[in-house]
This record gives sequence, C-alpha cells and structure tokens, in this order.
Amino acid sequence: MAISLSKGQKIDLTKSSGESLTNFCVGVNWGAIVTEKKSFWGGTKKEVEDVDLDLSCVLTDASGEMVDYIYSPDYNGFLQKNNLPLGKLSTREGALKHSGDDRKGDLDGDDGLDNEIITVDLTKLSSNVDKIFFFLNIYLNQGQNFDFSHVPYAKIRMYEGTSKKVNTVFANYDISTNSSFTGKGALILGKLYRRNNLWRFDAIGDPTEDKIFLQTLNNILNNYAK
Repeated sequence: MAISLSKGQKIDLTKSSGESLTNFCVGVNWGAIVTEKKSFWGGTKKEVEDVDLDLSCVLTDASGEMVDYIYSPDYNGFLQKNNLPLGKLSTREGALKHSGDDRKGDLDGDDGLDNEIITVDLTKLSSNVDKIFFFLNIYLNQGQNFDFSHVPYAKIRMYEGTSKKVNTVFANYDISTNSSFTGKGALILGKLYRRNNLWRFDAIGDPTEDKIFLQTLNNILNNYAK
C-alpha cells in the first residue's frame, strides 16, 4: 500500500521487500479551474480555465550549491531576452528526465493520471548531488490572473513504472490549496536528500510569492538548500 504523506513528513526510499527505491517517477497532478458565471438568459454556466503549471527541479550538493536543474521551456522568451540558459528537460547525465509541458490541467475532475512527470534514476546521479528539490510555478497566459488558492488540487506521488504507465505507487502527497495560498504563484513540493548514504523524501508543500522559475530556484538555493 502506498504511503500517504503529510506536510513535513520524511520517509526512507525503502520498498516493502527491503530493496531501495532507485528507479521511479515523480508525477504531479492538478486540476483546471471551473467557475460558474451568469449566462445571458439569467441562469448560470460553467466555464473552465486552463491551468498551466510547470514542474521543475533543482539539484544541489551538500553545501547547497546548484549542480543541475530541469525546467519547462515556457520561460524561454524571458530567458532569451536576458541571455539566460533556456529550458531543458533532462539533466546532463540523464538521471532525471521531464515528460514535457502540460498547459491545461485536468478538465473534468481528477482523471488519476499525472500531468507532468520527472523520471528519476538515482544510480545515474553524479556523486556530488545531495538534494533534489521539486517545485511548481504558475505560467499565466495572456488575460489570466489567478494564484494557487484558485487551483482545485495539486498532488505529487512517487511510483515505479514509466511516464505513461503506473506499476506501483510508493508514496503520495495531496497538497490542499486554500486561502493561505492566496497571492502565491509557486509551490515547493518536496525534496529527495541523502542521509547516511541512503535517499529519503521530505514532503515540504510550501507556497511562495515567486512569479517565475528563476525566483523560485533562487528561493530554494537561499532558504532551503543550505
């Protein structure tokens, strides 16, 4: 049975068989925003607003210095203007790979599938990687104006399988969005970290006011990775 995590809970990546979990997927699932608006005839109608969240991660060493990262190409226009590295969907050695951008969220309630997925192979990681932080940013399209308090749900889970097939769910973490998320444009989901040569997971679930990927990355490096 999968481990159901709560905020701040830490677990070892050890399967029920006693083996270490080394090859797995980190998937994130979220819902589109559904609102009811008055129709021309006096009744109400439901309107669905696409929610483009971007799953990213940053890898750091034991001193908290950045080693590598993955993030969505949504930000390429901003990054290109500022002569910054463009989005990339894989770490240098291929230990972590992103499934690609989902720009809608679940349109008709939770479909049980993950919208964006990062596959992880801990055996391919560089030896100096000590922590891996996973986080979400809201990418607002023209005319959109919402924050994490409007997103109906956000979930992260670790499972064995592929980006297209779930075999065994190891752990899941449901992040309840509520009024405390008002004005928050990013969400630090959790981190993988080494402890006594074993990997563990920490369910963080902290919303932040960051507007873009780079702000969240710097926030993590300055306040979480040290």
